[in-house]
Amino acid sequence: MRGYSQEKLSQLSGVSRNTVSTLCSNTEYVPSGSIMQKILKALREVDPSVRADQFWDL
Repeated sequence: MRGYSQEKLSQLSGVSRNTVSTLCSNTEYVPSGSIMQKILKALREVDPSVRADQFWDL
């Protein structure tokens, strides 16, 4: 959705491919704060306006 494949997001964020896959496929999964930060940091390279509440219920 933001211009990254799951594999690319995994590489750029340092989050395992399995975790990224779970994030994309399981809408009930809420990652730890550190995982959220890593994912958001990588996504903000493409879109600086990305916010956590666009992905997770906070």
